[in-house]
Amino acid sequence: MRAEFQAELADLSGRLVAMADEVRDAMRRATTALLAPDAEIAEGVISGDAAVNELHKEVEEQVFALLARQAPVASDLRLVISALHMGADFERMGDLAKHVAKTARRRHPARAVPDELVSVIRDMANVADRLAGKIGSVLANPSATRAAELETDDDVMDELQRGLFVVLLGAAWKHGVEFAIDGALLGRFYERYADHAVNAGHHMYFIVTGEPLH
Repeated sequence: MRAEFQAELADLSGRLVAMADEVRDAMRRATTALLAPDAEIAEGVISGDAAVNELHKEVEEQVFALLARQAPVASDLRLVISALHMGADFERMGDLAKHVAKTARRRHPARAVPDELVSVIRDMANVADRLAGKIGSVLANPSATRAAELETDDDVMDELQRGLFVVLLGAAWKHGVEFAIDGALLGRFYERYADHAVNAGHHMYFIVTGEPLH
């Protein structure tokens, strides 16, 4: 019975890793669709979000089944409960990638990002990708130290978002209100995506140590 329980926990962890991989790939493709621009890639991201939602549903169902059948305790209970929170974080990351793709699709064939914003949006996307990759790695190979690093890693994203607003609110901005709104929302999508990766890092820290990060 114990071996079966451990196999179920491993399967639950595997589903979370799969979700992390899916949402990382989704944001990569959404950024490509945004900056290219490419409507076909954008459509793929939008339709592909259903796979993330299905994984989230599977994680929830597995958590409830484990709680009902196995009554986990100690570190096992931390993993099972935290899996619910991380699944929600990854599901939201998938939604945010979809929002980026929808912005690309709405503006196509024009590019939603004016030249002045391309570099900062690309930098934000790169930071988001690093954070998503790191939480995926921490899930596969649990480490309290690396999980805690995600919060500091996110400082770069916050600085980039401030730089984005400097451009949007500057006197030299010449692209009007609609593009400014798009730019502000895109910055928010990447920033929130990173925040959810950080949240997942907090949960991994708790799983490993039994203590909250703060």
